[in-house]
Amino acid sequence: MKTFNLSTICLMFFTGTIIMSCNDDTDLPDNINEPVSYQFARDGISTVSYSGQTQRLAMAGELVAAMTDPQTTIVSLQEMFANESATGEDVAPFSTDELNTSTKSVRSKVAASKDLFEANTSESAIIKAEMDELLIAQVSEVFPRWNELASVGLAGQIADGASTRYVNAKGLEYDQAVAKTLLGALMGDQIMSNYLSEDVLYAATNVADNADGIVIEGKSYTALEHYWDEAYGYMFGGAADGANPLTTLGEDDDFLNKYLSRVEDDSDFNGISQRIFDAYKLGRAAIVANEMDVVDDQRAILRSEISNIIGIRSVYYLQKGKINLAGGNTGSAFHDLSEGYGFINSLRFTRSADGSVMFTRAEVDNMIAQLTAGNGFWDITDSTLDSMSETIAAKFDFTVAQAGS
Repeated sequence: MKTFNLSTICLMFFTGTIIMSCNDDTDLPDNINEPVSYQFARDGISTVSYSGQTQRLAMAGELVAAMTDPQTTIVSLQEMFANESATGEDVAPFSTDELNTSTKSVRSKVAASKDLFEANTSESAIIKAEMDELLIAQVSEVFPRWNELASVGLAGQIADGASTRYVNAKGLEYDQAVAKTLLGALMGDQIMSNYLSEDVLYAATNVADNADGIVIEGKSYTALEHYWDEAYGYMFGGAADGANPLTTLGEDDDFLNKYLSRVEDDSDFNGISQRIFDAYKLGRAAIVANEMDVVDDQRAILRSEISNIIGIRSVYYLQKGKINLAGGNTGSAFHDLSEGYGFINSLRFTRSADGSVMFTRAEVDNMIAQLTAGNGFWDITDSTLDSMSETIAAKFDFTVAQAGS
């Protein structure tokens, strides 16, 4: 399958750097009419399904929230992460029966894409283990000093305006590290490198079955339709109106959806949310029409734009942290840098429009090592933050000034 077709995507530049894409209906095959919402049906029955993604978004949200409650036990956090009885019995850690009885889990889908990790199980295991370690460290390092002031080399609380942040000895908020790492390691990885990958989307007889209208046994949808929906679910699966999710963008989860909204609000990147939504719905319509060239064009847009979210916010938080450090707002700076830490972890899961991997494990590890060297955030320098920002921006089509504003 080809991955990019300029006949159905136009590329243009604004502010001299950032690539925009736009679907040109006049170039679409006659059998495709781009829908106005994400609604698709067969014989009057909806063919859209992404309930598993909605559940994982909810599980991840409750996991991160539980990390800010010092009464939470490590057993509970481990159960929320893995959804398998860590103690040999069901501890039912979630707030609803639906989640507590679900067969889904967060941990099983972290660094689990077919493209990046099927043949790289060792790195997948390392990433999962690192997530486990962050959960354990919150309970063992931060919770015991919940009511103590943080200082160089000591975990504890630190003021951030009207808020209070809870950091480790190097100034890192583990809950922010977990949340922003999941944004890439779960949501980004599953979208870009699993469900939108050729090896999953076009596996076996998926394309032929789709053309023949052969649905999954007992379901209303084809395998190809369903995989596309699952990719959609990791972006918009928390929306109250899944057919028109942009009406509540940023309110539906604390992961990709939230930060798509934040990037959209930056005047340098206005329009990114509509481009992503348009690519999702046009790609789904193209699947119905069995026009795989158009599907591939939308895959390219989604890889590029979703990766942009991660890249932009990585630079944004490094630069915001630098500004707050210069202003003496230590708590605010540490909060920004904690978010930046997680977004940098998520760079490992970014893909360019043509599908190439943007950051290696070694590149990401090097930046994390710079953030945590010595006393970590307590003695990070402007030059280090600027250097990392430039390194990240160089892989994308935006500048540090654009992303950092």
